[in-house]
Amino acid sequence: MKLSTAISKKILHICAEYNITPNKLASICCLTQSTVQKLISEKSNNPKLLTIIRICEGLNISLKDFFDDEIFSKIERED
Repeated sequence: MKLSTAISKKILHICAEYNITPNKLASICCLTQSTVQKLISEKSNNPKLLTIIRICEGLNISLKDFFDDEIFSKIERED
């Protein structure tokens, strides 16, 4: 699985878990709606770690908690 796909799935899972929309997530995390939409639609081939950190901070979760998911165990390199 590509990293962008795994991040997209994780963000959608987080939205479902917190019962929020992607647009609400963007608002909570001080990100633009287009940034979150690009992550979800996998149009961001190289997501910035800072963006993921902002999501974590907005939801009061650690970066470790974000990536501590089976979905990230088999990431394919995208050279």
